[in-house]
Amino acid sequence: MKVLLVEDDALLGDGVRNGVQQAGDAVEWVRDGPSALRALAQPGFDVVVLDLGLPGVSGLDVLSRLRKQRSALPVLILTARDAVEDRVRGLDRGADDYVTKPFELSELLARMRALVRRARGQVAGVLVVGDVTLDPAAHRVTRAGEVVELSPAEFAVFKELMENQDRVLSRQRLQRCQHGWEDEVNSNAVEVHVHHIRKKLGEALIRTVRGVGYMVARGR
Repeated sequence: MKVLLVEDDALLGDGVRNGVQQAGDAVEWVRDGPSALRALAQPGFDVVVLDLGLPGVSGLDVLSRLRKQRSALPVLILTARDAVEDRVRGLDRGADDYVTKPFELSELLARMRALVRRARGQVAGVLVVGDVTLDPAAHRVTRAGEVVELSPAEFAVFKELMENQDRVLSRQRLQRCQHGWEDEVNSNAVEVHVHHIRKKLGEALIRTVRGVGYMVARGR
């Protein structure tokens, strides 16, 4: 999962960014409305966490412009606890959910995962292929009931593949998942991580689509 975090508060934004990365997800953090609009012009995000009180362009205007483009990208807005009217306006303009400040990071992460599952047509948090399961909330992978230890970068790559079963993901997209886990992502890092995941979870689990990328198939 790749998150676009739009938050101008440095302390709050840094905390959310670190929490998302520790959960094994990729995150891009921007701090004003114009930067958010530029980021949203690029594909690849799975969910937006959007503060409403932004400099330059307000969060409500960012949301309105996104929905005018007929984008169905899930948006979770951050609002002050007493800003009922802002929450109502946000939902009316197309937000999918909201969290009031201050909030527990665990709740924010859970709501983000729920929005992404809903957008992808998934109903359960645990992802399963054959005898392999991945539990994003517990940050745990098992094979035939036995826990398998993956490095943070391996977990991030494998989680992205499991969340997009039957879809071929490019090496470039999987590289983005590693941001935050490695100071420098080498050009062959994805291949190395896929090799290690296959050794731990089975050679047939991840398919290589030559010249395109990698995929995990439900009917492998």
